[in-house]
Amino acid sequence: MILDLLKKRKSVRNFTGEEVPEKVTNYILDAGRLSPSGGNQQPWKFGLITDKELINEISDIAYKQSWIKTAGFLIVLCTYNVDKSCGGRGIQKARYPGIAEIIDNMDDEIYTKLHLEEHQTKIPGTHMVMAALEHGLGSTWVSYFDVDKLTHFLNLPKPYIASEIIAFGYPVNNEKITDKKSFDEVVFYNKF
Repeated sequence: MILDLLKKRKSVRNFTGEEVPEKVTNYILDAGRLSPSGGNQQPWKFGLITDKELINEISDIAYKQSWIKTAGFLIVLCTYNVDKSCGGRGIQKARYPGIAEIIDNMDDEIYTKLHLEEHQTKIPGTHMVMAALEHGLGSTWVSYFDVDKLTHFLNLPKPYIASEIIAFGYPVNNEKITDKKSFDEVVFYNKF
């Protein structure tokens, strides 16, 4: 079933604007809530944006990507950096020992923002996209936006930041499913 859904998934940038039932949005949010996270920290909040005026303003914060305005709703994936006692920089230093000293001495704000972009909300967001597809909804990830401006706009308390936006809605159906590389092009066994 998952592979069937994945074969149908496409980035949708033209939605009908039709209202999505609350039971469907709750189902999608629950798919995110049930996602795994490092150390089971669950360092996230999911902002469900259904108000058209707010969607329009977020579209402007996303560097005036007007297609976002056609979405039935947005989910803003928000996160914070996990507590230092749960690994934090130690995990990154172990992953990149060649730059451990740089990681250790990096300004907290810069480290946090760069570190958050890499993960924390990718898994729940992916689960939400699949849950939406199960209900006939299309979606597109939006990473091109002013993070600080959106964080302030949504009144997120510190230490949360808006890390990703996903636009959802019923597709107008003019987007094509893009070709994917073949199995042999993306898989290797044991060593490259």
